[in-house]
Amino acid sequence: MEDSELPSGLLEICVVVGANPEKIREIDKVAQKGIKSSQFLEPEILSVFVPPFVLKEEPQVTATSQNNFQRVAKRRSFRKKKDKNKPENPSSGAADQKETPAEDISVPKDVDLNGLPGLCFPGGLQVTLEPKDDHFHFLVFTDVYGNRTYGVVTQFYRTVQNALGLCNGQAYWDSSSGNTQKSVDIFVPFAVCVISRYPYYNALKDCLSCLLVQLKSCRDTDVDGRVKEFAAKLALIPNPPPGPLHLVFSMKPLHVVFPSREDPDSPIIDLDLHLPFLCFTPKEVLQIMSCILTEQRIVFFSSDWALLTLVAECFMIYLHPMQWQHTFVPILSRQMLDFIMAPTSFLMGCHLDHYEEVKKEAEDLVLINIDNGSIAYLNGEEETDVPDIPVNAAESFISRVEGLRFHYDLELSHLGSPVDLVELRMRRKLWQQNLNSELQEAALQLLVDIFRDVKGHLNYEHRVFNSEEFLKTRARGDYPFYKKVLDTYTFHSFLKARLNKRMDAFTHVELRTSSEVNGCSNVRGMTLCPDNPRSRAPEKAKRFRPEHMFSKKLVISMPNLLETAEDSLPTRHFSLRKPSADHGIKAPEKTVYSFKLPEISFPLVSRSVQAYYSDFNNYLSKEINCLPPQNSALLARYHYLRGLINLTQSRLLNALSDFQNLYKTDIRIFPADLVRKVVLSLPPSERQQAERKPELKRLISQVLEKEREAIRADDRVKKFELPKTHMQMNDFIRRVQESGIVKDTDTIRRLFEALTVGHQKQVDPDIFKHFYTYWKETEAEAEAVDLPSVITECLDKNEFVYKLSSSVKTTYGVGKIAMTQKRLFLLSEGRPGFTEIATFRNIEEVKSTTVTFLVLRIPTLRIKDSSKKELFEANLKSECDLWNLMIKEMWAGRKMADDHKDPQYIQEALTNVLLMDAVVASLQTSKAIYAASKLSHFDRMRNEVPMMVPKTTAETLKHRINPSSGETVAQSVDVLLYTPGQLDSAEGDDSPKLWCGLCEGKVVVFNASTWSILHHCFKVGSANLRCMVGVEQNQVWIGSSNSTIYIINTHSMSCNKQLTDHRTEVVDIVVDAAAGPRRISYSCSADGSVLAWDINTLKIHHRFQLPCQTVTSMKAYDDCLVYCARDSVLLTNKSGHPLQKLEITESLQKIGSAFHCIQLLSARQQLWASCKGSNEVFVFDMADLSRAPVKILLQDCTEITCMLKVKQQMWVGSKGISQGKSKGKIYIIDAEKKIVEKELVAHADVVKSLCSAEDRYVLSGSGKEDGKVAIWKVE
Repeated sequence: MEDSELPSGLLEICVVVGANPEKIREIDKVAQKGIKSSQFLEPEILSVFVPPFVLKEEPQVTATSQNNFQRVAKRRSFRKKKDKNKPENPSSGAADQKETPAEDISVPKDVDLNGLPGLCFPGGLQVTLEPKDDHFHFLVFTDVYGNRTYGVVTQFYRTVQNALGLCNGQAYWDSSSGNTQKSVDIFVPFAVCVISRYPYYNALKDCLSCLLVQLKSCRDTDVDGRVKEFAAKLALIPNPPPGPLHLVFSMKPLHVVFPSREDPDSPIIDLDLHLPFLCFTPKEVLQIMSCILTEQRIVFFSSDWALLTLVAECFMIYLHPMQWQHTFVPILSRQMLDFIMAPTSFLMGCHLDHYEEVKKEAEDLVLINIDNGSIAYLNGEEETDVPDIPVNAAESFISRVEGLRFHYDLELSHLGSPVDLVELRMRRKLWQQNLNSELQEAALQLLVDIFRDVKGHLNYEHRVFNSEEFLKTRARGDYPFYKKVLDTYTFHSFLKARLNKRMDAFTHVELRTSSEVNGCSNVRGMTLCPDNPRSRAPEKAKRFRPEHMFSKKLVISMPNLLETAEDSLPTRHFSLRKPSADHGIKAPEKTVYSFKLPEISFPLVSRSVQAYYSDFNNYLSKEINCLPPQNSALLARYHYLRGLINLTQSRLLNALSDFQNLYKTDIRIFPADLVRKVVLSLPPSERQQAERKPELKRLISQVLEKEREAIRADDRVKKFELPKTHMQMNDFIRRVQESGIVKDTDTIRRLFEALTVGHQKQVDPDIFKHFYTYWKETEAEAEAVDLPSVITECLDKNEFVYKLSSSVKTTYGVGKIAMTQKRLFLLSEGRPGFTEIATFRNIEEVKSTTVTFLVLRIPTLRIKDSSKKELFEANLKSECDLWNLMIKEMWAGRKMADDHKDPQYIQEALTNVLLMDAVVASLQTSKAIYAASKLSHFDRMRNEVPMMVPKTTAETLKHRINPSSGETVAQSVDVLLYTPGQLDSAEGDDSPKLWCGLCEGKVVVFNASTWSILHHCFKVGSANLRCMVGVEQNQVWIGSSNSTIYIINTHSMSCNKQLTDHRTEVVDIVVDAAAGPRRISYSCSADGSVLAWDINTLKIHHRFQLPCQTVTSMKAYDDCLVYCARDSVLLTNKSGHPLQKLEITESLQKIGSAFHCIQLLSARQQLWASCKGSNEVFVFDMADLSRAPVKILLQDCTEITCMLKVKQQMWVGSKGISQGKSKGKIYIIDAEKKIVEKELVAHADVVKSLCSAEDRYVLSGSGKEDGKVAIWKVE
């Protein structure tokens, strides 16, 4: 691999800037005559140093591959005129008068050297009569694509004599000055600018400080050489990979630390994040954040050039993971002041001297004075209107930051004085790192508090954000802020990330600070969201979202695997630990390591550089060999660095091996683009060697396949708009889903039928508009219902009023009938009063009739409650038919929920009721009630096909949950896994969990103590999942159809490791239960390949190939392994040696044509098996598989799909017949008697998966027609 092909180090370019030597001579001559003046000179580039500084000694390889990527393609030429000492004798020959040829220098194309001198001296290059202290400032460059590079500049002063020597590279002597007069010292400034792709402000400042020490002690003629040597050293430092490893490099006399970014999506932080809080109050910091979030035209001012960049960069980090999308120039030189007249949003910085000038000339600016902490808003003669940050978020942020200590001296008051410079610097650095971390957390929590509710108004399938509805849920005082922010490019980019479901810092904090995924404000009275007037409006607005349409108290009916008393569950029934008092935002502290790079004395000598790389490689190898395999995060960083060094040393296969190790240590930092380029640049001989190594062959295949499969991410973000044309069914479904009213496709189809009654099968846009408007008006009216405390005390928490009737005469007096998700009650007129009419569970009859009053026949609704003797009557008049429909639907939904132990039926019934109401209001025709009846789904099911739940099923069933909640269609539950929790875990929440593997690599995780969703969905690949197993206490291994094993950390809920050694789909994973220092797990793929993994190191302990194909599962049996293949069942030892084999021979042909699934009863030495398409279970004797099996016939079963051993029972999942319909059934077989004890009607679709929860509960997952998980009690 060529030098030009290697990834760049920290240094992009190093430049020396100063004045033209001819101008310096002129000023010196004037000064020697006694004329004192301080003049401004035009700065120009004197020297440019660009890597690579040392080329390899071997001859250059000819271009054998057109695929090689070349860094030179990203460079351009800069022509610099070489200056030589001009002869004093004007009569020099013509040859001496020839112009010096220009020097071509190859520089990075995104670095503009023409504008750099002015930025190195933004206040001008001024010759002085007295020396000045060295000082630093910082630059940021942005190219047209938004990519940034960073510069650190140091200015230092030298006398004229030294300056001219520095410019010319030789000693200077002015013969005309004579010796009789004392010379006058004049000091000329010079600048050294280091430009890097990475914002290492403090580290590069330390490096330049070390350089200045060397420059002051060296001869004038050696300055260029010292700077070049300095630049060559920086070019040898690699950029540390994201994670817990910082690099340390000795620059003499300092050890300089280059911190890594926390993760691949986080920024590098190498500055003091508390600087803005030393200049502004927390309230003023929030004002500046508001200016940034609303994309104002912002100008920072300071008399210190360094503060301009550092303070501006601090605010950019506060904004993370949101990003400033406009011009960012934190330092403007005098020549660049006209930039402030730009009409678009920007963030710039100027010297304080220009404050009044800018204030007079420009309009619509926010002027921020860093020196005195003031903020001025200009809009002509008026002030610019910049809204405040939302009040709740602002108060919480101020509370957090006021608890921080920003003055380092306060931390030193009780400590002894360090006597070591290294110790002093390290102590200060650790203090700063901790403070930076706390400020990052506070800023991130601020953004989460501001934008947490955005996700509730997103439609992920159609990439729609309903901004109007979001704004309606905001508190009145916060509305101006959100109104402005929602129209910004910054927020638009943030929306793209949310719609792409990016797991960034925002998402992690959002999940970590919520009691449930639905958000902390779902339950009133929680610690994180106090019940105050500002929070009530968003709170009420959530009630119309499907996930909030049923009482959280329904959760208490679920089986609690931690055996917590149901009546003792707190409102926030999620954690059994004492809640933290630190606002819940503090993340677990992470250990940070440092790695000291080898020293290099001669960075411009090829052999010395090669020795440096050799030492670097050896140091890394030593660390890798010494580290325990449990420290995979640090191992990954060492492998990454060693991969880069191997590339530098042209050891391409070694580099690929190191990068391949990242799959097993931390896949997040895998450099896919770099590896692909390495693969494409491999010479034929090395490519052949790689193909002979299985792990490298697999790596090459994966990298090239991903390149072909790469699909550009969908960046669209649409705002919801009402349709303007007639809609067919599919268009109508999309529009309703975009509106956020309902997602379920079947419900929308019924709504389509309702809105097209009496019309062609298309929905008129005006009808849709009326329907949508009424829905939103009803939502607003429900939010406006402010029930007195005497009534709310009679309702459950999270029980809301969804529908109010007109004032009517009833059996209990005059008042309004109110409907909640649980009951009907009368809201009496005059003095507020609560009279319960009936709970939906206790209703026996609902009847619409009429009563006669004089000559009138008044429509009346009668309701019979089983707990009351008298009938309830209400003269609902014109509303009677609608209320009759709605109450019957809620009654049927309640009954269905009780029978099937599925509270989601209440949610769906309530959705149907609200849709009925909106349909009647929008149609306003005689057929409106008939149209609304199309939505009576549960009532129709009860009347047309009474769905009786068998008694045995009802007694055994405890609850149902829906992993597809929030999806447009139900999804098959292919795999289930229960993992027990550890209440004393120190690594955050470790409650028991239920893992549900859905289609296309989706995984939904439930808290198995409350059955609330912990993670709605995360993906591991895009293929269907085949198996899941808990390994250790903090790992779940997931086998996929794409031949990969994904390793999930159960604490962080992230997948950072993959095992990619299988070639076909992974069908099963088994953990060796045998105790020992080396724990082993076995994975089996469909092609019969079995890999034994060392769980600690994730290395293959041994492997073997089975003598059979089309393997479907693998089970552990004593000290052996049993495999189910299409045509046989095979028993081997753990080394793969065959022990027994059961084949489908002619004698077994009548059993079936192919084995489908197996299960083992070790205590009874039995093998239970089923065949494809058979309704019988066969029990074999493991001592002799040739014996005829015992057959167990399953009545009304058409297909056996899975089996699970629980205690002394065998649970068999199947597809069967119940009440004349195809259902998912479970048969519970007594293992001793071999008879069916129970037959459970489990699901509306086939039972796809079974798992056990500590042998106390069995969980079953169903096919896509049902898509739910049922929880069963084990006898």
